Amino acid sequence: MAVADSHHPWAFTFGILGNLISFLVYLAPVPTFYRIYRKKSTEGFQSVPYLVALFSATLWLFYAMLKQNAVLLITINTFGSVIETLYIAMYIVYATKASRKFTIKLLGFMNFGLFSLILVLLQYVVHSQYRVSVLGWINVAISVGVFAAPLSIVAQVIRTKSVEFMPFSLSFSLTLSAVMWFAYGLFLKDICIALPNVLGFILGILQMLLYAVYRNRKQVIDDQEKKLPAPEHVKNIVILSTIATSEVHPVDAKPYDDIDGKDGTDRDGDEHEKCVVVVVHASGELQLKSDDEPCAV
Repeated sequence: MAVADSHHPWAFTFGILGNLISFLVYLAPVPTFYRIYRKKSTEGFQSVPYLVALFSATLWLFYAMLKQNAVLLITINTFGSVIETLYIAMYIVYATKASRKFTIKLLGFMNFGLFSLILVLLQYVVHSQYRVSVLGWINVAISVGVFAAPLSIVAQVIRTKSVEFMPFSLSFSLTLSAVMWFAYGLFLKDICIALPNVLGFILGILQMLLYAVYRNRKQVIDDQEKKLPAPEHVKNIVILSTIATSEVHPVDAKPYDDIDGKDGTDRDGDEHEKCVVVVVHASGELQLKSDDEPCAV
């Protein structure tokens, strides 16, 4: 295979930088999966982002191999395919029966079935001189969908006025990665590489602007929560927002099944943990409600 990247000094430079940044982005979920391994449970984490990332990485890897002049695209997507496969394998091992079944079904449909269908169509339907272009535009469409996925997080930030679930470091890394791969595609004169990263850059800038606007919001809420008296046995805090969202943050609560009667005792005779509901109004005001009912979270 000809190493055509070396014929474009700037493409090679931005490709190396893109590899380094994307390498770190791919490793970002490691703490999450260490937590899954330690607790032997996937908790509330979803497998869909990792399945989509694997699907995208394998398609870009196939594209780079067909193109034959994008070695740095091959290196990062090879690594991406391997690391995403490991994430998915670990997820399947520790997932609940329902989540495991869903993950395996989606893996078979998308990462094997749909991927195989694309390969067959390219091989037997599309003329050889158009295969690279057709696969490139398929990848563009999928990449746009991958970049558009964080829009749900953006909407959540706007509704809740909190950036708790949108770390600045990740938004910054994704934006920087989009810049590097856009430049790489630009100097290679490959619109299929450059185009989706324009959208990635725009969405990354949007996320960082929202972070700048709402970055002190969580601190304000935390400060107000500290002023609220909390019962001695509180283990769960359920935050209900009047802006049509709800977030549940369980903290070492005992299962609801362990509670026997209405007298508030469990099978061991201990008093069960009470639940505190913090209502976050649109104005930012917090209202504390204590309930003797057990927390069934």
